[in-house]
Amino acid sequence: MFSKNKNTEKLDSESREQFEYARKRISQKKALMRHFVFFLAGAILFIILDAVLNMGHEILMPGWFVWAIIIWAFFLIIHLFNVFITNKFMGKEWEDKQLEKLKAKQEVRVAELKKQALTEVVVKENKIAKEQEALKNMTKDDVSSISEVKKNNPNELPE
Repeated sequence: MFSKNKNTEKLDSESREQFEYARKRISQKKALMRHFVFFLAGAILFIILDAVLNMGHEILMPGWFVWAIIIWAFFLIIHLFNVFITNKFMGKEWEDKQLEKLKAKQEVRVAELKKQALTEVVVKENKIAKEQEALKNMTKDDVSSISEVKKNNPNELPE
C-alpha cells in the first residue's frame, strides 16, 4: 500500500519530465515549420519584387533575389540541422550523461580538497606540537638570551 504511493509519485515525476521534453520538441518543430513557411513566402515575394516589379536593380545587383534566397535557405538548413540532428545527438540522454560526468569530476575534486585540507591541518598541528615541545624543553638561559636578542634587535632570530 505504501510502496504504491511512492511508485505513483516517481511515475508522476518521470511522466512530467517526459511531457516537458515532448512539449519542448513540439515547440522546436513548430518553430521550424513556421520558419519554412516564412521562407517560402519570402522567396516568392523576392521573386515577385525582382522579376515582376524590377525593384532592387538600382540599389543591388541584378539577380539579387537569388542570393537572398540562397542565404535564407542556408539559415533554414542550419535550423533544420539543429532541430533534427543536433538535438537527437545532444538530447536529454546526452545532457544527463554530461551532468553525471561533471558531478563525478566535482566529487573527485572535493575529495582531493578535503584530503589536502586534512593534510594541512595535520602538518599545522604537528608544527604547533613541536613548538610547544621545544618551549617546554627550553632552559631559563635560553629564554633570557632570546629576550636579550629581542631587546637589541626584535627582527633578528636567535642562534
